[in-house]
Amino acid sequence: MAKNIKEIEIKVEGKEWKEALDKAFKEANKKAKIDGFRPGHAPKEVFIKKYGEQALYMDAAEAVVDGAYEKMLKENEKDLEDLVARPDVQVKDINGEGVTFNFILTMRPEVKLGDYKKINVKREKAKVTAEEIEDTIENIRHRYAEDVLKDGEIKDGDVAVIDFDGFVDGVAFEGGKGENYSLKIGSGTFIPGFEEQLIGLKSGDEKDVEVTFPEDYHAEELKGKKATFKVKVHEVKEVKVPELDKDFFEDLGMEGVDTKEKLEAKISESILTNKESELENKYIDELLEAAAKDTEVDIPEVMIDDELERMISQYDSHLRSQGINLEQFYKFTNSDEEALKSQMRPEAARRVKHRLMLEEIAKQEKIEISDEEANKEAERLAENYQIKKEEFLQMFGGLDLVKYDLKMRKAIDVLKG
Repeated sequence: MAKNIKEIEIKVEGKEWKEALDKAFKEANKKAKIDGFRPGHAPKEVFIKKYGEQALYMDAAEAVVDGAYEKMLKENEKDLEDLVARPDVQVKDINGEGVTFNFILTMRPEVKLGDYKKINVKREKAKVTAEEIEDTIENIRHRYAEDVLKDGEIKDGDVAVIDFDGFVDGVAFEGGKGENYSLKIGSGTFIPGFEEQLIGLKSGDEKDVEVTFPEDYHAEELKGKKATFKVKVHEVKEVKVPELDKDFFEDLGMEGVDTKEKLEAKISESILTNKESELENKYIDELLEAAAKDTEVDIPEVMIDDELERMISQYDSHLRSQGINLEQFYKFTNSDEEALKSQMRPEAARRVKHRLMLEEIAKQEKIEISDEEANKEAERLAENYQIKKEEFLQMFGGLDLVKYDLKMRKAIDVLKG
């Protein structure tokens, strides 16, 4: 027998099995076609003579398997805490006297920890540079920029409103035509070389723009082909980036921010918070990896499979938030569920190992979470989400999951030292 596997036999016989066979007969008899009898009215001995009692066995087994399952759980309560998956069930033996079920329990594997209290992982300190602050301010200013009509020539950074019509070998091609298209020069939106050739044109000008499609262009029929675009300029707009003045700060609407210095302070604080969060996650991940290297555990495949299912479900939700589903993803990437699972499997195994390791650390350190502590944490998290505690608990999965999450976090604190 494989490691971490326990097999338990439960037999159903006597009166319970006879009643199950009778019930199976009544249901089967309704569909039976027996000469001289209407469906459901043939005597049992006639039915048995034609179909055999064996025809009733599996339906009878199905009728009693839930009861056998409950009996197995009741008789093996001490093992329930160590179950890592719903038990599989097989019919080991079946006849007119009874049925024997074989329940296969996958138990929590033994975890051998290394010296988890002496992990040499350094935590990086978050720093914010003046350049990062200035770049962020520039990005904010450009988000509030306006396009203003101008009379002069197109320059790099301007917006040109154009009509264009593309031809390859004198023939128009699909997707090569547009009207009143606003093109920012220097954005790299169009084929390489297109935008640069518009520099110097004015409103009302027309020009044939000669370009060559890249070899890696998405449309197979256009890869590496030379093309001519007939372009007409309707308008030229200059991008006006706002100054850091009173009007800008009013438009920005950041509480308490009415000067550049205050904006810099606010941005510095925000960048620092984000960096600290990223570095904390990186630090925890490195701690887990370091501790896992010295941890020995034979992970049951069913645990990895369960984690894979969770990961696939989470990925599906992520894709749906972006407007596509898994089936579309498989089509776009020319893959399927098995390919995705194969790709995710190493990460699933890694997550399971980390979880088992932390659970063992919590056990070794005798970490327990009280109802009071879990309720306080639920209240704190509910407040963060700006919802009621009861609503949060329903969303999170109940108080027991809050307890588990807290226990895992305290186990990680042990790794931090």
